[in-house]
Amino acid sequence: MAQAVRFDEYGDADVLNVVEVPDVEPGPGQVAVTVVAAGINPGEGKIRGGALHDRWPANFPSGQGSDFAGRIAAVGAGVGGVAVGDEVLGFTNDRASQATRVVVPADQVTPKPAAVPWEVAGALFVAGTTAFAAVRAVDAGPGDTVGVSGAAGGVGYLVVQLLRARGARAIGIAGPANQEWLREKGFDAVEYGDGLAERLRAAAPGGLDAFIDTHGVGYVELAIELGVKPDRIDTIADFAAVAKYGVKAEGNGAADTIDVLAELADLVAAGTLEVPIAATYPLTEVRAAYRDLERGHTRGKIVLLP
Repeated sequence: MAQAVRFDEYGDADVLNVVEVPDVEPGPGQVAVTVVAAGINPGEGKIRGGALHDRWPANFPSGQGSDFAGRIAAVGAGVGGVAVGDEVLGFTNDRASQATRVVVPADQVTPKPAAVPWEVAGALFVAGTTAFAAVRAVDAGPGDTVGVSGAAGGVGYLVVQLLRARGARAIGIAGPANQEWLREKGFDAVEYGDGLAERLRAAAPGGLDAFIDTHGVGYVELAIELGVKPDRIDTIADFAAVAKYGVKAEGNGAADTIDVLAELADLVAAGTLEVPIAATYPLTEVRAAYRDLERGHTRGKIVLLP
């Protein structure tokens, strides 16, 4: 029997349980993976709480999780290019990665580079593809100056690094401790809160060319106020602002391909992209992991280690 996270009703982290489930064998075109690491993401908590029921309803009992990394445990008929024991990272669209075993189509896994740690590989898909899509959406390139809210978070810190890789200048918005951390990493940073518009104008006298909002709560309005054109603003958190201002809302769903994931893994292996790991928890402590995440101000990713 495998173990998997399940919840039977909407609620806070207390509705999460780890239960025994049958070992599912892969069908044609599928692989089974023994999960070594599985990332957790804010959106999963919102789905579990019922806040996104209209967009992404849960069917009970529901599993959780998209990101994973592990070893191939079994291969279905017609699958080539992978073998039992291969180390891979990948994703599932079935809310099923927070488990000891997951079955997915073979084209949803890619080889894990040896230089990529397990916990990083297991937390790369959602945050990585979200950051990739957001940077691509604002068409950032050499000479651009881009404001980034939530720049020390799981997605935001990947955004600022991908902007730098494209030759753009990122100005990260973060709290006092995190803005100092961003500066130590070589990024420009300003503190959020009252007076932010003035601090951004001082940091970018020539103005902002684009803005990526990973936090919500007024940052799209701020970008508009600062003169950024709507087609160069992307938010992954403020969907009301999308309808109001006509800005973009490209995130994970705009770049959720195995090719993008493989490219991100190669960037990590090459040292171009760093994925900080804020904490790791055993699968059995999934409630504590989400409580940690939901406190906010997490620097990097929280990962389950089944």
